Amino acid sequence: MINVGIATFEAEVIEASMHTPVLVDFWAPWCGPCKVLGPLLEQIEAEYNGRFKLVKIDTEAEPQLGQAFRIQSIPTCVLMINGQPVNGFMGALPKGQITAFLDKFLPSENELAAQTEAEEAQAALAEGDADSAVDKLLHAVAQAPDNDELRFELVKQLIGMGRLDEAGTHLAPGLNQLPPKLRLEALKHWHDALTFVMTDERGEWALEQFDALIAQNKRDFDTRLAKARALIAEGQWPEAMEELLEIIMRDKTWGDEVPRKTYVALLELMTPPKPKDGGPVPGKTAGGIELSGKAAVQEDPQAELLSRYRRKLSMALN
Repeated sequence: MINVGIATFEAEVIEASMHTPVLVDFWAPWCGPCKVLGPLLEQIEAEYNGRFKLVKIDTEAEPQLGQAFRIQSIPTCVLMINGQPVNGFMGALPKGQITAFLDKFLPSENELAAQTEAEEAQAALAEGDADSAVDKLLHAVAQAPDNDELRFELVKQLIGMGRLDEAGTHLAPGLNQLPPKLRLEALKHWHDALTFVMTDERGEWALEQFDALIAQNKRDFDTRLAKARALIAEGQWPEAMEELLEIIMRDKTWGDEVPRKTYVALLELMTPPKPKDGGPVPGKTAGGIELSGKAAVQEDPQAELLSRYRRKLSMALN
């Protein structure tokens, strides 16, 4: 448990909640029920062994924070996850009701262990140790099999390492969901392209061989799709999307729409993941506190590329 004020709120609540849920206890020294609730919350925090972090805000000393959360009575507790308030309760509730409230939102011990493994995997990747990263992601997915983000990271690494059979095995449970998640479907199309290149004789072709056939028949969609997959395997994704566009513009529904689906998959895989809090609002900190002046906005080449290819797809489909 720590006491938080306006000076430390950003770091101890907003930023901390990106990694661990934070329960904010709004209280005041004169409040009788607060004196009952406070020690109980500290006891629960210790029993939960890191599953959440408890902070206390004295509304008498920090009225600005109480007003920001529209606190009308105390004690009031607000649970922060990923920089946002997700729920809360008022009054000095008994221990059973508090733990029932927390258990609705907090990760289980297995999920917490999986998150730790995932963080260690990212550290291993940063050091260039892909094998260790995959081992840690395998453990993480085993502990939290319903976590699609962990499954996505695992399968993405396996595909990138050319371990396609393993990637397909670990991708299958995510694809069995109804409806399947877009990011997992995107991995499937990347996986399909690499599998094609490894199993089809055209995977050995030079690009000029594809171009020679296409020059004879602009509607040779099978060859165009094969070329696009070869380009994907070589990491030339914008060039692959150009080839897929040629099919889409001529026949939007050809091949069960695989060209369109593959194009969308590449856009999805090229899109950086969103920050957990949705990203800061220009002119504000992540916690929503106003800043002086305007935040400088710089053009992101990757964002511009994605925007351009989204427009091209929209035009091809209309």
